[in-house]
Amino acid sequence: MEDNRELLREAERVLKVEADALIALIGRLGDGFLKTVQMIDGCKGRVIVTGMGKSGLVGKKISATFSSVNIPSIFLHPAEAIHGDLGMVTEHDVVLAISNSGETEELIAILPHIKKTGAPLAAMSGNCASTLCRAAAAIIDIGVKEEACPHNIVPTASTTATLAMGDALAVVLIRKRGFREEDFASLHPGGSLGKKLLVTVRDLMICGKDMPSVSPDTPMSGVILEMSSKRLGMTLVADGSGMVLGVITDGDLRRAIEQHGKELFDMQARKLMSKNPKSVHAGELAFRALEKMENHSITTLAVLDNKGRAEGVIHITDILKKGIA
Repeated sequence: MEDNRELLREAERVLKVEADALIALIGRLGDGFLKTVQMIDGCKGRVIVTGMGKSGLVGKKISATFSSVNIPSIFLHPAEAIHGDLGMVTEHDVVLAISNSGETEELIAILPHIKKTGAPLAAMSGNCASTLCRAAAAIIDIGVKEEACPHNIVPTASTTATLAMGDALAVVLIRKRGFREEDFASLHPGGSLGKKLLVTVRDLMICGKDMPSVSPDTPMSGVILEMSSKRLGMTLVADGSGMVLGVITDGDLRRAIEQHGKELFDMQARKLMSKNPKSVHAGELAFRALEKMENHSITTLAVLDNKGRAEGVIHITDILKKGIA
């Protein structure tokens, strides 16, 4: 048991060291960061991210994040670059080079060639006096006081700091460029994320002859027939122009039977309907409709146009079947 407590204390120490490293970065945000943002924002080509070892692995993630928010980016491995891959870099690109020491041999070797292309260079380094930083037009200081490993050797806090600074660049550029949720969706059409951000109520709503709807004068026998035939456990109540006046659900029917018994069948839809039903517009994202259903503990929403006329209904099962949750 004592050993387990020691392990947990060590894990807590690691997290504290890395959290402190991230907090320390805040005080170093300044001209170098802003200039890097300006360089990337004005880039007509791609952001070429490069780095060796753990810096390279973090660089791949930063590059992927840029691409996911419509900032074209690729990762260039320094060791491969000196064997032909330097052809990836053009004068229209921006190079973001990552090295904690700023003296990584493979990275330093390609700096003259990057300069020759005319591509501006930004550096992310923990050593602002390094060879890399002296060659850079913009410098972002990602230095850490200590690594989280007990020997202060293994890249831990430094890679966390690098990753977080890359996220900061990407998010600032998202805001600067006005990148929207819809833009993100267009770049992520696959999987649940893409479905969540792309599928609208219009894509899933039940409309036309399949939409349950009765007039306010419809007798309860007709209401029950409509609900049974459409199998959605509800029906809209709309006037001749399609204006939705209310909704009748299975729950409404059960409560009415308990209260009125056989007299229920002498009633018209207008007598039983619940006014002002919860609704959405056809252009809204389906996951927003799902949120509204969950918030109000209901399974169906009326789909109305801007004038309150019925366009359809959307049921929770159709949203869930689409893989949206």
